[in-house]
Amino acid sequence: MARPSLDKQKFFEDLGYTPHPGQLEIHLATEPRRVVACGVRWGKTVCAAMEGLAAAMQPNKKGSIGWVVAPTYDLADRVFLEIRLRALQHLKHRIVSVKESERRIRLRNLAGGISEIRGKSADSEVSLLGEGLDWVILDEASRLRPRIWQEHISQRLIDKQGWALLISTPKGKGYYYDLFRRGQGSDPDWRSWNCPSWGNPLLDRDFIERERARLPERVFRQEYEAEFIEGSGAVFRYVRDAATGAFAEQQEGRRYFAGLDLAKIEDYTVLTVIDDKRNLVLADRFQRLDWPIQVQRIKAALERYGNPEVYVDTTGAGEPVYEQLLRADIRALAYPFTQKTKAALIDNLAMLFEQKSITIPRPEAWPEGIDELEAFEFSVTDAGNVRTGAPGGYHDDIVISLALAAWHRRLRYEPDEIICAPILFIDGVQQNETFAVTVRRQRDDD
Repeated sequence: MARPSLDKQKFFEDLGYTPHPGQLEIHLATEPRRVVACGVRWGKTVCAAMEGLAAAMQPNKKGSIGWVVAPTYDLADRVFLEIRLRALQHLKHRIVSVKESERRIRLRNLAGGISEIRGKSADSEVSLLGEGLDWVILDEASRLRPRIWQEHISQRLIDKQGWALLISTPKGKGYYYDLFRRGQGSDPDWRSWNCPSWGNPLLDRDFIERERARLPERVFRQEYEAEFIEGSGAVFRYVRDAATGAFAEQQEGRRYFAGLDLAKIEDYTVLTVIDDKRNLVLADRFQRLDWPIQVQRIKAALERYGNPEVYVDTTGAGEPVYEQLLRADIRALAYPFTQKTKAALIDNLAMLFEQKSITIPRPEAWPEGIDELEAFEFSVTDAGNVRTGAPGGYHDDIVISLALAAWHRRLRYEPDEIICAPILFIDGVQQNETFAVTVRRQRDDD
């Protein structure tokens, strides 16, 4: 005997939700794996929230367990809070419990079973272990590390034959693009949609077109047209082309230079060392150590390379530790971060990768470094400014440390040395310029 199922469209009417045609197509699809690559303001958050609520209310006496997963709790809250709001407004009589601190809602479904919905952050992979799931929604899926889906989420769905809905604005051509392509007909269990922002009939198409003139072309194509663009958003190009080296001990006749990004609890302290040919020879990454222990570990590592000079980010956590480094006879050089100095640092490292003037270890020897460098991205603020940083769920400690080490071996110019001039190019067009520089003939600093 077939199990009774929920009439979604009638259920949505009761919730005061009228899906637009694009949303309705997703709700009516039956494939267990659905991928929705859509532009901003298309309506993916509401669509996903309604799909989660419908799953929770399915008439199943055993109830169900569903997760909303995103790179950070802030992002997971977008779908989860929409679910909670609709439940409080229209399903209050079915709410068993709401635990705000745990991002957990328990509902009594149409068969009397208890269904649970939880919001999860992929930033803590340990929290993604354990129970089997009936369904999962991945928000901003393109920003998640590939292993979140491959090693943590997909396995949770096997024993209950659960479904997954992956929603996101495209971000380059990584694993999410591969899953999108799978849903274009090559796998009967997968289905995917590509939905530009103007697929939402509630949006003003003329206003969207005016945005086209205000943004770099590739940003508009990605954010509004929902187009997968090779390398889109990436600050560092040719990272894997540079990944042909290996970590190495001190060699006679070589000079060494170091960079240090400090952290005590949540982030990582990272020490990197490069040689005079810009080969990365050491990367030490650790966290949750008291400052005196960190200082001694850093000192021991640097002594292996002749105690080279080390640029240190003296902003935030680095400021009180800088004096400790000096007292330990570490040749520390302060590099306080401002918007200008950080941009100059990142711009220099990006140029070294662009010109293939730096070598880093192979991916199998340094996977966390490759991940951070490739994930480091540009984004456009509401004010239209371009900024760089790690996406949600990622760290940037390795990037900063390597950029500080590379600052010793930065590109210089004759007759004037480079000054802090943060310049970012997208599609060959300069997007921001904080102050002018005089550039004549470039030379390498060897």
